Amino acid sequence: MTGAHSVAGHWTGGFDEAGLQQWARQLRDQLHQHVDLGLVFLTPQFFPAAQQILEILRIHAQIPVLMGCSGNHLIAQTEEIEADAGLVLSLCSLPGAQLDAMHFTQADLEASENTAPFWHAISGIDPAANNGWLVFADPYHLNVEGWLRQMNAAYLGHPVLGGLASGDHARQLCQVYLNGEVFEEGVVALSVAGEVTLTGVISQGCTPIGDTWTITKADRNFIIEIGNQPAYHVLARTYSELQAEEQKKARGNLFIGLAMNEYLEDFHRGDFLIRNLLGADPQSGVLSVGAFPRMGQTIQFQRRDAKAATEDLEILLQRARKQIGNRPIYGGCLCSCNGRGTGMFGIPNHDARLIQHRLGPMGLAGFFCNGEIGPVGQSNFLHGYTASLALFVSKTETPP
Repeated sequence: MTGAHSVAGHWTGGFDEAGLQQWARQLRDQLHQHVDLGLVFLTPQFFPAAQQILEILRIHAQIPVLMGCSGNHLIAQTEEIEADAGLVLSLCSLPGAQLDAMHFTQADLEASENTAPFWHAISGIDPAANNGWLVFADPYHLNVEGWLRQMNAAYLGHPVLGGLASGDHARQLCQVYLNGEVFEEGVVALSVAGEVTLTGVISQGCTPIGDTWTITKADRNFIIEIGNQPAYHVLARTYSELQAEEQKKARGNLFIGLAMNEYLEDFHRGDFLIRNLLGADPQSGVLSVGAFPRMGQTIQFQRRDAKAATEDLEILLQRARKQIGNRPIYGGCLCSCNGRGTGMFGIPNHDARLIQHRLGPMGLAGFFCNGEIGPVGQSNFLHGYTASLALFVSKTETPP
């Protein structure tokens, strides 16, 4: 699949130096413009040869900035390759973009003392000169949520999009890639600036049910009262008001949505951070949730299933298309949860095809993650069962 400014390809063979050289050159030839960025994703079979592969791709596809990570299942074009995935590479031409790539570690996080100036200094990126971050992180040796909290403080309101690498879970081993280097820990991060912005579509796979409410009493990860009523009673009433078929779908698939912006007059998809409903006690009326809700926060219960996830992605893609308007989309990176794909939807290529249908054609590459990263409101979060789509979009309708 090619767009005017990006191409993506899927290598199905094993490690073959001559074959990879030719394949990289052929992919490069499909892009009739200079390459600014390459995104690469490898399955664990390539771990021993990863550094050689990076060098082959950089040289023969003429890539000045190359980043990516390992993944057990990969995404290229309209395909979600869930078996024998091999290797995926996309090449993007980003007119007027300023790209700065770097690698952070757990040691950096511990040395930061939670200060924004530390991250400005270590990255060399002034918030005023940043339009967003694309990141791929190791889930085993980095406190990703802690790092995200600090990035939120250092780059308030700037989107951070990407995902957590997957690989050899038994050995807790995965890889992240930056140019010719292979790292088994930390996060690789790309600052996008200049005439290109990073636009995100974060589909958390849920549909709202019932009304919006206000949390009136909470303690740590417990919601005690909603609308001055026991929280469990509000949940039970919301469930009882569903039609029988909807009740059947909701059993075992109920979640909570926490509004991230209380200043909105109306709440819609994308305004809520979806988190697990961990427990519900009818005696005490308390709900246990996978977050730290606060008193006064707006809440809405959510249902997650294949139909809800399709509806959610469809609506968010249409909204993105409207917001982007006539500005060119140069390319995209899709980080999709390991829990999506055929296992959730019952059909292959669900997310990739829908994205290309609504926003393509573009060179689209990505992988299936151990967790997805993306913004809700002004802050960035680690998600589950989510499709995190990063789009490289021109700031203007006429590219420089």
